Amino acid sequence: MYRKKIVLVISLLGVFIGSYFVFNFYQIFFWSNTRFNNEASYVFIDNDDTIDSVAVQLEPILKSVDWFRIAAQKKGYSDRVKPGKFKLTPGLGNNEIINILRSQRLTVKVVFNNQERLEDLAERIATQIEPSKEELLDSFYDEAFLKENGFNQENALSMYLPNSYETYWEANPDTFRHLMLKNYELFWNTKRSDQAAALGLTPQQVYILASIVHKESVKVDEQARIAGLYLNRLQRGMKLQADPTVIYAIKKASSNFDQQIKRVLYKDLRLDSPYNTYKIKGLPPGPIAMPDLSAIEAVLNPEKHAYLYFVASPDNPGYHLFAKNLVQHNINKKAYVRWINQQKIYR
Repeated sequence: MYRKKIVLVISLLGVFIGSYFVFNFYQIFFWSNTRFNNEASYVFIDNDDTIDSVAVQLEPILKSVDWFRIAAQKKGYSDRVKPGKFKLTPGLGNNEIINILRSQRLTVKVVFNNQERLEDLAERIATQIEPSKEELLDSFYDEAFLKENGFNQENALSMYLPNSYETYWEANPDTFRHLMLKNYELFWNTKRSDQAAALGLTPQQVYILASIVHKESVKVDEQARIAGLYLNRLQRGMKLQADPTVIYAIKKASSNFDQQIKRVLYKDLRLDSPYNTYKIKGLPPGPIAMPDLSAIEAVLNPEKHAYLYFVASPDNPGYHLFAKNLVQHNINKKAYVRWINQQKIYR
């Protein structure tokens, strides 16, 4: 009888211990371990992250980061952390969380436009994927890459077309650069390349001229007219005399691209710079900004006309007054100067 009681106690103890371990197992691996109520929470894991840094990032959204660590250790995730962007939803257990972090990497959307320089572009992109601005710039300015693909330090920005792109959070700079080159090559298809050639321009030169057109006007319905005017000047061997190139030259010479210049002065026109189109003939060596795609298309599809001069319109903000000869242009210019003085814009 005594022995039966011992056996019963041992059996009950075994059942209790077994139940405890089963309960603990399910609690650690399968019970909900999230504590956020929003639709989703996104986790961004860098290439150099470890289980410790991942746990720190997850702590605000988990009920127990210790349970997560235990599950990660048991499933072998602790020693094989994978970088990327991941989506977690409410109610997930540690088993599901780890499976997601292990195999359900998401893409991120990288968006950019209107960047003035490659440095500005790198800074913008660095806010959207893991690599730093410095790492991106090193890749963007890599001389061997530029030479191999027909670019140089001055026109390197022309490889980057404003748009929305899908890539991975942890993409290294060279991988992202390759994505940009691939999209550049897709954009410059046979039709666009032939259009550029018919104008006597390379794709890079189209981009450079488009950057000037874009700086002159963001009005899409006027860009083709401005493009046609500058092409008229190029074909006649006239200097472009584009104020935005002077502004860029001033900024570049002073290494201060944060300054705001609303008015070009006569003294500015004397600045020695390959970007000052009042002094040099033809196009500057590189773009003065990242143009909208509409400006690129405007250059490829310019309006046919005989205009050679233009100035901002005092009566129609954002638009311009065009002239075929210097006499009419001087009349238009006088009206503009009178207006800008009335606005007290002196720089």
